[in-house]
Amino acid sequence: MNERLMWALSALLLGVGVALGGWFVGHGFLQARAADRYVTVKGVAERPVKADLALWPIRFVATGNDLSQVQTEIEQDAQSVTAFLTAQGVPAAAIELQSLSVIDLHAEAYRSGPVESRFIVSQTLMVRSPDVDRIAAARGRQAELVDKGVALSAEAGPGGGGPYYLFTRLTKFKPEMIVEATQNARAAATQFAADSDSALAGIRRANQGLFEILPRDNTPGMMQQQQIHKTLRVVSTVEYLLAD
Repeated sequence: MNERLMWALSALLLGVGVALGGWFVGHGFLQARAADRYVTVKGVAERPVKADLALWPIRFVATGNDLSQVQTEIEQDAQSVTAFLTAQGVPAAAIELQSLSVIDLHAEAYRSGPVESRFIVSQTLMVRSPDVDRIAAARGRQAELVDKGVALSAEAGPGGGGPYYLFTRLTKFKPEMIVEATQNARAAATQFAADSDSALAGIRRANQGLFEILPRDNTPGMMQQQQIHKTLRVVSTVEYLLAD
């Protein structure tokens, strides 16, 4: 093979290599451009739900200078609270006496001045019941305890801040709500693609999102734990690739 033929062959191979390299680079660039075309949508699913568990901490206080007398009073208050609850149809198994606190003001190192009542004794009674409606009705008649002389603690609100109404059956609703949220996200993406003369070309990224338990009535200062009726909500975020 003479020198001129070898030179021509080398030039031909170089040209083919440049052409193929240009094709691969151009094709890769088009793929990169296509991968950058996507739309981010959110799909929402909501369900009205009702609390299935009530927790009601009832805290009451007795004070005095004779510790034994104060302890007797707090025991009588515990009996009064228990009798009140059972009269409202709350079963004894749902009622539990919990922490007892005794404070001796004379034992506090930094207290100065006269003390009207040396001892402060407080008792917490916890009600745990799935009958949320019954607990709510009993809560509405709590003033009867005050009429009987039971001093309810004002810490964390009257009656210790309760009742608290909880929803514990989240797992029952999760599968169907995830499906619904995903379908809603796809519907939104499909509409966007149609409006932009594009088509969906698969999912680029997806985030299921967190489930939230929200108050049904979004009243300022009202927590969802204080409402029997709630709203269960999940938001799924999905990125869909777009194609011409």
